[in-house]
Amino acid sequence: MKKYIQRAKVLVEALPYIKKFNGDIVVIKYGGSAMVDESIKMSVIQDIVLMKLVGLKPVIVHGGGKEISGMLSKIGKESKFINGLRVTDEETVQVAEMVLSGKVNKDIVQLIENHDIGAVGISGKDGKTLKVAKKEVEDYDVGYVGEITKVNTGLIETLLENEYIPVIAPIGTDDNGDTYNINADYAASSIAGALKAEKLIFLTDVEGILRDVNDSNSLISQIDVKEVPEYIEQGVISGGMIPKAECCASGIYKGVKSVHILDGRVEHSLLLEIFTKSGVGTMFFSN
Repeated sequence: MKKYIQRAKVLVEALPYIKKFNGDIVVIKYGGSAMVDESIKMSVIQDIVLMKLVGLKPVIVHGGGKEISGMLSKIGKESKFINGLRVTDEETVQVAEMVLSGKVNKDIVQLIENHDIGAVGISGKDGKTLKVAKKEVEDYDVGYVGEITKVNTGLIETLLENEYIPVIAPIGTDDNGDTYNINADYAASSIAGALKAEKLIFLTDVEGILRDVNDSNSLISQIDVKEVPEYIEQGVISGGMIPKAECCASGIYKGVKSVHILDGRVEHSLLLEIFTKSGVGTMFFSN
């Protein structure tokens, strides 16, 4: 009986948050280990399905870098990166589109559909959702890597209005109709901003922002976006977390109410963040 009472208490704790966020858009950037580890993958999908069933409007923007590298390796092509960006020639962007818009996107859709919840997989090319320009990197040509210039939300909003979960691959086109690969973090931030989402959540392979990277107890639970430059200058935010934190700040400045970095390796981290008082990970906000 005690275990059933405990389950009831968990539901009661979640109730205020279910009421608070009912009808709100939550954009989830899905990537990293959460896409690779089968048990975590199932946990993430279950969380998203539950969010949908209790009245939230989840939108998924996914990565797939490991899958792209794997396919390139199979065809004998080496993956090259400059400043964290994949050097993307014409052949590579074709592979990226095939992997992201094809296999990865449709696998996620199928996992959601397995729970009898409607999902539709699109790329940024569909409905001209993501318009881009070639990303310029000083002293380097990274090829077909796109920087988002405009987000057309019409198709996404139509899917949401018709009770579907949009699953978006970060592929876009420029004014000439050329195809570009887009960093999924930046795509998620831009999409969440354009939708004026209640929350943008990054599922990552880290616990959040730590004051000391060697001490998991030094997690910073909340950061005002105005503090981000200071944290970078102090070295608290460093390396690969700098662009991630900048994406979080960008989302806030574009109109997202709160942005979260969560450890996607933790089962049900999405539910813990949204439906519990303590939450997990690091939340970015603006006063």
